[in-house]
Amino acid sequence: LALLFPQQSGLYEYKIFGGLAECPPELCVDVYMDLEFRKQWDHYVKELYEKTCNGEKVIYWEVKFPFPLSNRDYVYIRECREMAVDGRKIWVVLAQSVSVPQCPERPGIIRVSSYKQSLVIESDGKAGSKVYMYYFDNPGGMIPSWLVNWAAKSGVPAFLKDIQKACQSYPKST
Repeated sequence: LALLFPQQSGLYEYKIFGGLAECPPELCVDVYMDLEFRKQWDHYVKELYEKTCNGEKVIYWEVKFPFPLSNRDYVYIRECREMAVDGRKIWVVLAQSVSVPQCPERPGIIRVSSYKQSLVIESDGKAGSKVYMYYFDNPGGMIPSWLVNWAAKSGVPAFLKDIQKACQSYPKST
């Protein structure tokens, strides 16, 4: 479900509802939160690490963009919480861009300074998970908004397929 972002940017914010068969929620959350493992299965990752800045854990993520576009990077904070809601166990992951002097912009890479994501994962009642995601970013630069929106519409479903494959090959047990 794509909704026009409430600014005159021509960009969309996305709300995704999906399922990951044969991937229990605990495993999905572990795979999603494991930055080292993500470097193995997400072919868009150029650089990804976590560091502490001003007492807060901050993630730096450089994303490979296809030629002739410049790579993008994100600096964001992320938090994961396990909750009980009406007798159901759910996991909520919130992420939002931040600006910290310890992660300055780099030449040749465009900083995505407007990024927000909310992810909710719960059991599908069988051996899989239900996934709900809200996502927005403004990739900046001179990319036409129609191309950004096309990439997000095709990239998010592809991401869900990729994370499902990653769950199947995750080396750690939950």
